[in-house]
Order: sequence, then C-alpha cells, then structure tokens
Amino acid sequence: MITLRRSADRGYADHGWLKSLHTFSFADYQDPAHMGFGNLRVINEDRIAPGTGFGTHAHRDMEIVSYVLDGALAHQDSLGNGAAILPGEVQRMTAGNGVRHSEFNHAEGKSTHFLQIWLLPAATGLAPGYEQKAFSVADKRGRLRLVAAPGGVDGAVTLHADASIRAGLFDGDEAATLALPALGFVGVIAAQVLARSGRTMAAFWASALAIVGVIGTAGASLFPFIMPSSLDPNSSLTVWDSVSSHLTLTIMLVATLIFMPLIILYTSWAYRVMGGKVTAAYVRENSHSAY
Repeated sequence: MITLRRSADRGYADHGWLKSLHTFSFADYQDPAHMGFGNLRVINEDRIAPGTGFGTHAHRDMEIVSYVLDGALAHQDSLGNGAAILPGEVQRMTAGNGVRHSEFNHAEGKSTHFLQIWLLPAATGLAPGYEQKAFSVADKRGRLRLVAAPGGVDGAVTLHADASIRAGLFDGDEAATLALPALGFVGVIAAQVLARSGRTMAAFWASALAIVGVIGTAGASLFPFIMPSSLDPNSSLTVWDSVSSHLTLTIMLVATLIFMPLIILYTSWAYRVMGGKVTAAYVRENSHSAY
C-alpha cells in the first residue's frame, strides 16, 4: 500500500543557522509512526545559512548520501577528503567502522539547500569510504536517472545497502515510469480478467508477461547482490557480505553466469511447449502429468 505524506506534514526544526524538514524521526522530532522505511532511516531537507554549517562530528555504520539542490556544500572528513558539492552532484559517504566529517556553507549571502539521506548498510563494520559524482540536467530531464545503487551500476555512486536512488527533473506534462513493475501488475490483472471471460490462451500470455515483469524487477533489484561487484572480499557487496572469501565470490560469479541463461532458456522452452495446450479441460484430463 502506498501512503501519501505531504511535505507540510514533515517534522520541522529551526536552529537559526539551520532550517530542516524531517521525513522521518530525527533529533528532537520523534514520531513513532514515521521511524523510517525499510533500511531508509533519514531524509532531511536542509537549508544552511551563509557562513555556517555542521562542525566536525562522527558517524558509524551508515550510508550517507547528500544531494545539493542549490548553493554549495563544503565537505571535509577524517579520510582526508575535502570537496565542494555543487547542485546536481551526489556524494556518498560510507561511515563504516567510524568516520568524522564537517559540512559548511562558505558562501556569502546565499543559503545551501540540500537533501541528506541515511541508509542502514548491508553489513556493519565496513571500511569508511567516499565518492562524489555529477549528473547533468540533460541526464535527468524527463527521466528517473539512477544516481546511487549497489555496485555503482549505470554510472551511479556505489551504495553498500539494499537500495537505489533516482533523480529526475520534470516540467509540465513530462513523466516517467519504471516499466517492469507496471508490467507485472498489469499482467496479473489482465490474466485474471481474461481467464474469467474464457479466453484461456490470451490469459496464458498475459500471465507470461506478468512473470517477465516480476522476474525482471527482482533481477534488476537483486542482481548487484548476486553478482559480485569485486573479487576483493573487503569491497564486494554480495548476499554473503564482506567476509566472503575469494573462492566464494568466484563460485558465485561462475554459478550466476551458468545458471541464469539456463533458467531463461528453460522458461522460454516451457512457454513454447505449453502454449495453446493449457486449458481447463486439459488440466482435468492430465492432472497427473507435469504439464
């Protein structure tokens, strides 16, 4: 179920130098009904006054993503990183087993407006890390551009968490959809309607489309966790987590390359063999058989 939460319903804090809107419970704003969503713990929309900022403070075991909307955010951390994050740029900091950093707005007469997103990592005690990338306006115009994801797929910054973040710019009638989930939902509904109307063959192919949508969605979501992103156990994010050995990661890679094509080929063959045969009468007459 999708729950609509309006912008004005978020928590609000005014510290003078910092004005912040909290989607989930944070600091002095506590709402038991809004503690997070899955591994998504924090979405803060912050505005930092000129010449102010967050002094040096510590984090651990958290994936922290900053997305600047306006102004500039100066970042420094205990890893030796120092950079200005500009509008359209995405910064990912892996707090891991411990990191200290500061964030400031050094501009005169201009506030810094940015989103701060915290996600619980897939494993604790990771080595701290930092990454920053720019995504152009054209890359986000009228579409949902992947900007953060496990394995850094499609040029996104790498997230050590079971999540992906997309950014888009939309005006007027511009719109974007994620087709695979929609295909799954539509296919299931169409199959039920067609089956009840007696159009069994059409219902069969509608169910096939639904399965394609479901498998495709699951594959797109889970692929970075099944396929090792690196043969280095300290940096690869897999279902076996970061303590996997080189042998384990190699076995996973080989198994994925062998079995994924076999599964796809078998599924295609099964649909070809069963196409046009599966009717209510056929099932009654052959209830003992594999098909």
